[in-house]
Amino acid sequence: MDVNPEQPKARFEHEGVAYGFCCQGCADKFQADPAAYLTAIDPICGMTVKRATAKASFRHEKKPYFFCCQGCATKFQADPANCLTAVDPVCGMSVSRSAPGALVRHEKKPYFFCCQGCAEKFQANPAQYLPATSAEAPAPPPPAPKAAPSAASAWICPMCPEVHESKPGACPSCGMALEPAEIGAAEPDNPELDDMRRRLRVSLLFTLPVFALSMAEMLPGDPVGHALGSLRVASLPARPLVLALLASPVVLWGGWPFFQRAWVSLRTLRLNMFTLIGVGTGVAYGYSLVAALAPGLFPAELRGHHGEVGVYFEASAVIVTLVLLGQVLELRARAATSSAVRALLSLAPALAHRLDASGNEADAPLDSIHVGDRLRVRPGEKVPTDGVLLEGESRVDESMLTGEAAPVAKSAGDRVTGATLNTTGSFVLRAERVGADTLLARIVRQVMEAQRTRAPIQRLADRVSASFVPAVVVAALVAFGIWISVGPAPRLAYALVAAISVLIIACPCALGLATPMSIMVGTGRGARSGILFKNAEALERLAAVDTVLVDKTGTLTEGRPRVTAVSALGGRSETELLALAASLEVGSEHPLGRALVEHARAEKLTLTPAEGFSATPGRGVSGRVGAHEVRIGNAAHLQDAGIEPGELGAGESAGRTLVLIAVDGALDGVVEVSDPVKSTTAEALASLRAEGIQVIMVTGDREAAARVVAKELGIADVHAGVSPSEKAELVAKLQSQGRVVLMAGDGINDAPALARADVGVAMGNGTDVALESAHVALVRGDLRAIARARALSRATLTNIRQNLGWAFVYNALGVPVAAGALYPVFGMLLSPMIAAAAMSLSSVSVIGNALRLRNVAL
Repeated sequence: MDVNPEQPKARFEHEGVAYGFCCQGCADKFQADPAAYLTAIDPICGMTVKRATAKASFRHEKKPYFFCCQGCATKFQADPANCLTAVDPVCGMSVSRSAPGALVRHEKKPYFFCCQGCAEKFQANPAQYLPATSAEAPAPPPPAPKAAPSAASAWICPMCPEVHESKPGACPSCGMALEPAEIGAAEPDNPELDDMRRRLRVSLLFTLPVFALSMAEMLPGDPVGHALGSLRVASLPARPLVLALLASPVVLWGGWPFFQRAWVSLRTLRLNMFTLIGVGTGVAYGYSLVAALAPGLFPAELRGHHGEVGVYFEASAVIVTLVLLGQVLELRARAATSSAVRALLSLAPALAHRLDASGNEADAPLDSIHVGDRLRVRPGEKVPTDGVLLEGESRVDESMLTGEAAPVAKSAGDRVTGATLNTTGSFVLRAERVGADTLLARIVRQVMEAQRTRAPIQRLADRVSASFVPAVVVAALVAFGIWISVGPAPRLAYALVAAISVLIIACPCALGLATPMSIMVGTGRGARSGILFKNAEALERLAAVDTVLVDKTGTLTEGRPRVTAVSALGGRSETELLALAASLEVGSEHPLGRALVEHARAEKLTLTPAEGFSATPGRGVSGRVGAHEVRIGNAAHLQDAGIEPGELGAGESAGRTLVLIAVDGALDGVVEVSDPVKSTTAEALASLRAEGIQVIMVTGDREAAARVVAKELGIADVHAGVSPSEKAELVAKLQSQGRVVLMAGDGINDAPALARADVGVAMGNGTDVALESAHVALVRGDLRAIARARALSRATLTNIRQNLGWAFVYNALGVPVAAGALYPVFGMLLSPMIAAAAMSLSSVSVIGNALRLRNVAL
C-alpha cells in the first residue's frame, strides 16, 4: 500500500537506502529477508529482476509483476493466466512462476518447483521427470556430430612441423600419419586410427595360426610337421604353402600402408622408419615366397641340415602385426597430446541468447554473433563472448583465467570474458570481441602455434636423424655380409635373420618424436595453468633466465588507481564531497576519474547528473552538479580558476597522487589516489630471488613513485623515467654482459623490451601490442606464474633429455644386438619378431614419457 514518505509507521535502512512501511509487521518481514522484497522473478523467462530497475512491470489482479525486458512483459500481458503458474515436474503441483519454491534451468529452459527437495530430485536425474511426451520438457537436442576434418583443411605432421598438406595421408618426409591443423572441441574422427585398428584385427586373425604352425616345430616330435610333411601340393611341400597362404593377407593387405610409405621414401630419397620396415618385411616375405614356390633354386650350402629351405613367413607376419599394434598405440597417445587444446575449446558455449532492438530474445550459434550484439546471460550459463555489461548485476566465476575460485562481482560497465561462468544473477552484455578475436580463441591459437614449433635442443636429434636410416641400411648389409661369409650353417638363414632384425629394430621415430611430443604436452600443461608460450624456444630459454626486468604499473601494481583517502577541508562531509566529485567524473575516461566513480559506487552513494562537463588535458575537469560549480584536478587546474591550492604536494612525493576538489570557487577537499601493489607480487619476487634471480624494476613512471613501490617490495635496482627505447637498450646492455634476460610488462611502452629480451613475458591484462611482442603470456597477470613457468620449462627439458637419451641408448644397443653381437658369447641371435616388438614399444615409450608432463606439479 502507499505510505507517506515523510511519516511512515516504520522505517528501515538497507544498503544506504531508507524504506518506509505501513506498519512494524511489514518492516519486520522486510528486515528478515530484504532481497525477497527488492527482487522478483520474471514469470516468463525466470530471470531475477530488481523491482526498482525492472525494464517493465504489469499489474494483474492487483498484484505487480516485474520483467527483464519489454518482450517478456508483452508475452505476459497477452495471456497472464497461462504465465502465472507452472507444473512441478517432480510432484505435479501447480507452482507460482513469480514465487516458486525453487527454480532450476535445464537445457536453457526454466523449471519451477514447489520446494527445494523437488528441485534436487530433478537435478539429480532430469530425464526421469521429463518424458519425451511431456509438454513441459524440451526435446533433447540431437547429438552433436563428431568434428571430422574437412578435405580442404590443412594437415600437418607432428614430427615435421614444416610439412603442410591439403589432404590427409602420410608425411612425405617421415611417413607418419598427418593430423588436422585445426583442433575442434569435439573428439574428431581419426580415419588413420580406425584403419590401423581394422588392419590389426584382421592381421591378428591370420598371424596367430602362422605363429602356431611355426612354433609347433619346437614341440617334442614335431607332430604338426609330421602331419603336413607327407602332404604335397604340385610336388611342393604343403607346410610352406600353408604358411604363405596365411601370411600373405597380413603382409600384402595389413602391411600395405607401410610399403606405400616405404616406396614414397625411396622415390623422394627421404628415408625413414617405414623404409626400414618395408625393406625388412619385404625381404623376409619375398625370400620365403620364393623358397616355398621354387625351393630348387637354392644350392645345398644355403639349405638346412635336412636339406630343407627355411622360410620366414611367421617373421614377416608377426612384424607387420606388431608394427600395426605400435601404430595404434602411438596414434592413440598422439591424440591425447591434443587434450589441452580440446579442453580449452570445450569451455565456450555453443549458443548465445541474442536480443533484437525490441528486446525479443532468440538463440543464435556462437559463430553468428557480431561485435555490438546484445546478449543475455542467465544464472549458471557461460558467458558467450568477450564484452561489457549493459544491464544487470551478477558474480562471475573467472577461475579459468585467474585460478581463483571466488566469483567476481560484475555490474554495468564491467568487462566479462567469454567462457567464464555466470553464477548468481543475470545480465545483458554488448559483444566487443567475437570469433577469433576473443581471449579464449587467442589462447587456443597461441597454444597450437607453440606446439608446432621446434626447440633448439631438437637440432641434435635432427642432425642424427638425417643420416640415421642410411647408416642402418649399411649396418644391415654389413651384418648380412659377415653372416653369409663366416656364419654357421645354414648361412643364408642366419644372414637374413640378422639383416632383417637390424632393419626392423632401428627406430628413427623415437628420435624424431622425443622433442615434439614433450613440447606439445608441455605447452598444453602451461595453458591449463594460464601460461601461454608463443614458441618452443621460449619454453627452453626460460630455464636459463638469471635476470628479470619488471615494469611497475600493471605488472608489479594492479594498474588501476584506487582512492586511498578522502579529506574534506570545508564544511561538507567526506561523503558529500565524494558524491559531488564522482557525479562530475562519470563523464570522464581518465583513470583517476574512474577511480573516484568506482569508489563512490562502492560506498553506495547517489550520483547526480552533471551539466556543462569540460575536460582540460593534463589538468582536470569542471562542470555543474546540481546547484554547485565543481572543479577537480591538479594544482594548476585550480590556479587557472584563481583558486590557491596551498601546500598539497606531500602526497606526490610519497608516490601517491592528490586530486584537488573545489566547490563554488573554494578548495573544499582532496582525494588521495594510488595504484596498489598486487597482493601476489611480494610472494612472486621472493620465489624468484630464492632461485638466485636478480630482479630489476624498469619503468617510465616518476622516480618518487617508483622508489615507493621498490622499497615496499625490496627491489634495490630501479630504473625510473626511462623511455621504451631505453628499456630495450637496458635489456641489450645486460645481454652483452652475458645475462639471460626476462622482461615482464603489460603496456605498449614495454613492447620493444619484450621483443628484445631472451624471454618476453606479457601480463594477460596488458595491451595487444605487448601480448604480440612477448614470447610468453600470463593469462592471469600474476607474476607468480613466472616461477611456475620456469618449473614447467625445467620439467619439459628434463623430459626431452630423457626421451632423447632413451632413443639414443635404444638404437645404440639395439642395432648391434640385432646384428648378432651377442651370438659369440651366448650363442643367440635376436628374432625379427622380438626386434619388431622392441621397435614398436620404443616410440610408444617416448610418447608415454612425454604424457607424464600433463601431471607435473606447478
